[in-house]
Amino acid sequence: MQVESENVDASTRIDVLIRARYSILYVVSWEEDRVEKVLREIARKREKQMFTWTITRGMVQEGGKQSDPSTADPLRALDFAMEHKEGALFVLRDFDHFLDDPTVQRKLRDVARAFRSSYKSLIILSPVLTIPSHLEKDITVIDFPLPDQEELGSLLDGIVKQVEGNPNIVVDLDDESREQLVKAALGLTASEAEDAYAKSVVLNGRLGPEDVEVVLTEKEQIIRKSGILEFYSAEEKFAHVGGLDALKQWLSKRGKAFSEAARQFGLPQPRGVLLIGVQGCGKSLSAKAVSSLWHLPLLRLDVGSVFSGVVGSSEQNMRRAMRLAESIAPCILWLDELEKGFSGTQSSSFSDAGTTARVFGSFITWLQEKTEPVFVIATANDISVLPPELMRKGRFDEIFFIDLPSTDEREEIFRIHLEKRGRDPENFNLRELAVEAAGFSGSEIEQVVISGLYDAFDEGRELRQDDLMACIKATVPLSSTRKEDIDALREWAHMRARQASSTVSEEAGVERKIEL
Repeated sequence: MQVESENVDASTRIDVLIRARYSILYVVSWEEDRVEKVLREIARKREKQMFTWTITRGMVQEGGKQSDPSTADPLRALDFAMEHKEGALFVLRDFDHFLDDPTVQRKLRDVARAFRSSYKSLIILSPVLTIPSHLEKDITVIDFPLPDQEELGSLLDGIVKQVEGNPNIVVDLDDESREQLVKAALGLTASEAEDAYAKSVVLNGRLGPEDVEVVLTEKEQIIRKSGILEFYSAEEKFAHVGGLDALKQWLSKRGKAFSEAARQFGLPQPRGVLLIGVQGCGKSLSAKAVSSLWHLPLLRLDVGSVFSGVVGSSEQNMRRAMRLAESIAPCILWLDELEKGFSGTQSSSFSDAGTTARVFGSFITWLQEKTEPVFVIATANDISVLPPELMRKGRFDEIFFIDLPSTDEREEIFRIHLEKRGRDPENFNLRELAVEAAGFSGSEIEQVVISGLYDAFDEGRELRQDDLMACIKATVPLSSTRKEDIDALREWAHMRARQASSTVSEEAGVERKIEL
C-alpha cells in the first residue's frame, strides 16, 4: 500500500497515477460528487470511458446506461472490468465492505496484474480506509482533501449570486467578513458548506459577518459524531474574565495572525499557549473566552478519555483527535488539566506497557510539526508531574502563569459576577469586598456571590453588602489550605513563565507593577 502525499493538488495526483498505469487507486473521501467530477474530467481529457459501480445498481456507464444488472455482484463487477476491451476508469463506491472476502482479494490481485498492461484503472471510493494485508502492495491510497478556501469562496460567491436580485435578502460582506465566513466553513464538505451558507440566508434574510456563528454550529455536528472531542459554544466573553490583562493583550495580538494578510506580512500561524496556575483563577474560562474573541470553534480534548482498554486503541484515539481538529481548522484545541493525562509518562513502560509514553510522544510530535491552524490551549495546575519535553520552546508560543487575583482584579471580578446575576455593582462597596477577600481565587469570589444570593433569597429580601461580607468570612480559601503548594508553584513560575497579570497578588508579596 502506498499513500500519496497532499503536497500536489489531488486531481493532478490522480491524473498522474492513472497515466502511469497504477492499477488500483483507493480514494478516501466522503464527497463522491467532488471526486467523481475530477475523475470525469480526467476520463474526458484522456479519452477514456468511465463506469460507476454500486451494490444497488451494478456497473453503470457514464451517462446512465446500465451495462448488466448481474454486475451488482462484486465478483461479477470485477470480471466485467477485466473483460472490458477499451481504456476506462471503473469507480467502485463503498467497495471496502467486500475486501475481507478472500475471493474478492484474489480477484483484485488478478485485476492489478491485468491492468498494468492496459489503459484501465480501478478506483475504490470510500470514506473509510480498510485494506487487507494481502492487497497492501497492489493499492495506492489517496486522501482526497476537503474543499480549500478557494473552493469554499466559490461556493459562497455562488450563494451570493443566487440571492443578489432578491429584495428580501441583504448581503453585507466586505473582504474581511467574506474571509471570516469562508474560513469558518473550512473542515466542512462542499455540500455541508453550501447548506450552512444557505441556512444563514434562510434564518435571518441576510448574509453578513454575524453568520460566522451559524456556520460554526455546523461543525458542532462533526465533533459530536466523533465521540472523542467536545464542542464548546462561544458563550464566554473576555469581558467575563477579571484581570489577566497581560494574557488578554497577548491573545488579542495573536488573533489577528490567522488572516491572509498576516501570511503575506510573513507571520507564522500561532501555535498555542500553556496556562499554568492556581486552581480557580481563570485558566479554563480564558480558554473558552478565546473562542469568542477569535470567532473560532473551541474543541475540548479530555486526555484521560483517549486511553482505552483495547491494545492500540489509545494511540489511534489520539491520532483521530488530531486529524479531526486539523480537518476543521482553523480552530482552538483545549486540553484541560494536562497533568492528569500525561503524569505517568516516565513510568509508562512499567505501568501500562508504554501506552502513555507512546500517546504522549504522538501528541508532542504533532504539536511541534503541525502545519494546520490549530491553536492549542493547554491548562495545568501541577507542573511538577508534567514531562519536561512539554516545556521546551517550540511546543507552545508562550507559557503563562495565572496567580491569585490582586485587589484591583478581585474588585473587577466582584463587579462581573454581580452584573451577571442582575445586580447593580454601584449598590455595593466593591473595594471593601475586594480587600476582605484577600487570597480568594476568582471561582471562590463567584461562590461568595452565589452563597450571598442563597441567603438573601431564603430570607425573602434583596442581596446586601453584609451578606457578601459574611460569606467571605465563612470561607477558607485555597490559598490558606494549600499555601505550601501555591508557594512552590509561584517559585517555579518566577523564572520559567510569563505573568498573566500586570499586577501580582499581595498573597505573593507586595503588589507591584510588571512591565508588559
